[in-house]
Amino acid sequence: MRESSSQLAGLRQRIARLAASGGPESRPAEGWLASGHASFDAALGGGLAAGRIHEFFAADALDATSAAAFAALLALRGGGAAPVLWLRTGAAGKHTGHIYAPGIAELGGDPDRLLLVEAADPKMLLACANDAIRSAGSSAVIVESWGKFPLLDLTAGRRLALGARDAGTTLLMLRLNAIPTPSVAETRWNIAAAASNALEANAPGAPAFDLELLRWRGGSAPARWRLDWNHEENSFRPNPGETPLPGALLPLPARRAMASHGVAAA
Repeated sequence: MRESSSQLAGLRQRIARLAASGGPESRPAEGWLASGHASFDAALGGGLAAGRIHEFFAADALDATSAAAFAALLALRGGGAAPVLWLRTGAAGKHTGHIYAPGIAELGGDPDRLLLVEAADPKMLLACANDAIRSAGSSAVIVESWGKFPLLDLTAGRRLALGARDAGTTLLMLRLNAIPTPSVAETRWNIAAAASNALEANAPGAPAFDLELLRWRGGSAPARWRLDWNHEENSFRPNPGETPLPGALLPLPARRAMASHGVAAA
């Protein structure tokens, strides 16, 4: 798009340099962005389908950081050396905070693979997203927005979906402080922070997440999981404090369940 051409020209050059050592083999294996959690990935047929749009909503505004962290950790699992593009508006950055590179490294991710682009407004964000998903060399694209996003209607969504499909790029839409609306996304998730299990000497445990699959074009929903992040193995794992129920479904606290059921119908 015209209003983003100058910025995206430089963006494409940076992607090409960062992805020079990646190549086609840096794409998620077999067309899936896998979490590393065996039963979670198996329930989805291998993980999140590559070349598709996946929507992540926060259970409430206080869970926005957890939703962003889950998306980043998942995106950084795949792609080898290929960069992960993170597009956001300035408003989103004010609410979820700055991306802290040493923190990403401490969690086992490679912060050098993250290419952050901050758009002035939702219109520019959508323009950058359309260009970014068509740029060869990226492993995944994260688009973070805050509040209502009226420009992201079904027409705009279909354009993004076609671009993601043609390029084989996985597009993770972080819809924070927003209510789900009809979309063309392959999956829709509700994400909340979960209580971590303390380590020795009562040290803080690994980041933990409550996930609820609200909608899935390829299968049944809803379904729920509780996942921990293992920084040593760079993958998600079952929460050791929980006893999985059949199908790896886990009950969420009442507050979470009530919050998500109110938006699941969209």
